[in-house]
Amino acid sequence: MTAFEALFAEYWPHVAFALSLIIGALAAIHAAMTKTDVRAAIGWVGVIMLSPFFGALLYIIAGINRTRKDQISQQRDASLRDYAEVDLPQLADVTPYAAPQFASLRTLGDRVSHFALHQDNHVQMLLGGDQTYPAMIRAIENACRSIALQTYIFDNDAEGQKIAQALARAKDRGVEIRVLIDAVGAKYSRPPITRLLRKLGIKTALFMTNPLGMRMPYANLRSHRKILVTDGKIGFTGGMNIREAFVKGSDGLPPARDTHFRFEGPIVQQLMTVFAHDWKFTTREALPYETWCAEEWSPPQPTVPARSIRSGPDRSLGSNHSMLLGALAVAQHHVRIQSPYFLPDATLLGAINTAARRGIRVDIVIPGKNNLRLVNYAMMAQIDQVIKSGCNVWVCKGSFNHSKLITIDGAWSYVGSSNLDPRSLRLNFELDVEIYSHDIALQISSVIDDEINNSEPLTLSKLSGLPFAKKLRNKVIWLASPYL
Repeated sequence: MTAFEALFAEYWPHVAFALSLIIGALAAIHAAMTKTDVRAAIGWVGVIMLSPFFGALLYIIAGINRTRKDQISQQRDASLRDYAEVDLPQLADVTPYAAPQFASLRTLGDRVSHFALHQDNHVQMLLGGDQTYPAMIRAIENACRSIALQTYIFDNDAEGQKIAQALARAKDRGVEIRVLIDAVGAKYSRPPITRLLRKLGIKTALFMTNPLGMRMPYANLRSHRKILVTDGKIGFTGGMNIREAFVKGSDGLPPARDTHFRFEGPIVQQLMTVFAHDWKFTTREALPYETWCAEEWSPPQPTVPARSIRSGPDRSLGSNHSMLLGALAVAQHHVRIQSPYFLPDATLLGAINTAARRGIRVDIVIPGKNNLRLVNYAMMAQIDQVIKSGCNVWVCKGSFNHSKLITIDGAWSYVGSSNLDPRSLRLNFELDVEIYSHDIALQISSVIDDEINNSEPLTLSKLSGLPFAKKLRNKVIWLASPYL
């Protein structure tokens, strides 16, 4: 044994202790200096200091936002900037389409979204996979020039293969096609659909991955967006992934439920902008405007004002959060919320409770059957806070409902991919749409009211009647809700 080895053997505990202090201190300083949420900063500093090596490693993997802000969503590339800069006048006044209190919300949207609010958009609500997937396939079959498809989950099942084969037929017609799937969502089925798509010659990429496999530091940052744009004229977005569980099967069992939306008009340009930016970030390929965008639209009547709200852990961080806070602040009569994962943070929870205390009727619809058991436990640990403030909480009967729908005062609606949970509000890349329209709000309200009519009210007495073991389990899971 050399002198160095002997020295190390004698003093290695001291060396390890010193390294742990240095590494822990550096990680804790980084968390304190970079986190904008004081609770997140306190939490990470506590984890790091209590377990310097493990805590610092966990922070490096899951706590640092490495997203390159100059390359996602807000790129300065002129070819991408042109996508959303259509030569159309911005809507000056939303009052004729909604109500006077929404003028300030429109101003908030101008500052949060970076997309203009345009009228002349046609919106069609689609219920479940039995309406959504055939409508998507029809749009693909009718495409002549380009198809852009982005989703979180694209399962390699009967419905996924139908869409893959429709894309293959479009490719054979000479249509340019790009498919972008989240790297985490792609792992939901085996074998992944990407093998089939690439075998069919369809250009496919995985968001937040590299040729060597999953980059663990990025595994917590997911693209939850759902976009389909054909010929730059027809667009789809909403909450639906591509999975056969959302269609009626031969077994006769009711399918899982969800809601999606079909758009025509200038908002399609905004959907295409979001896709093009995400595609370039992932592949470094810029999609030329003249191939992927339409010069004009002729949407069917009636048309409504609408705009996209993109959010994510980049320069759009908190956009969906800000829009929801603004909408709750201007509400005067009725707030309807349907969410499969209702876990708002303290700020949003406070805004919901304040609306109820102001005398606004607040209806919150959650599923009785949830596909994420841990999230459901955390929901039950927190849900009493809105009930105490006067909100009505309804637990749906029947199959799982994945819809994300919000309407305010029967005039403004917010639809898309965002859930009301920490992941959607802080970690995921999401895409939502705000719509100023009494008619669309009425349609969405009708869908939510149908769910309420098939629900049971959740009361404080029911929650207090749960066994202590379940209450404790729910609270323990709730403590980890920011990471679910």
